[in-house]
Amino acid sequence: MEGYVDGFLLPLRATSLDAYIEISKKAGALWKEHGALDYRECVGDDLNAPNMVSFKKAAGATDDEVVIFAWITYPDKASRDSINSKVMSDPRLQSACEGVIDFTRMACGGFKTIVHI
Repeated sequence: MEGYVDGFLLPLRATSLDAYIEISKKAGALWKEHGALDYRECVGDDLNAPNMVSFKKAAGATDDEVVIFAWITYPDKASRDSINSKVMSDPRLQSACEGVIDFTRMACGGFKTIVHI
């Protein structure tokens, strides 16, 4: 099946949310400019489903943090690799995240699409 997704889970200081949104708007525009099909950044709102691991726990978020759940879609893995290479070398993105995002606490990974309805 076609389609590839990069997924992200990130705890973020609540006080940094506005700065994160501005960074995300710029980053999303770059990913789309370089060929991504879709770019989504979401902040946790209802994270405590009964009898399940909460996203807050999965992200390792503290009481003063929010949880960001994000994904980027691509036509396929080869496109994703090419697009990410272009984005990561784009000077408009470099150093934009300093002081806002702790990448050592961000979970991310690439996923093959197995169902798309």
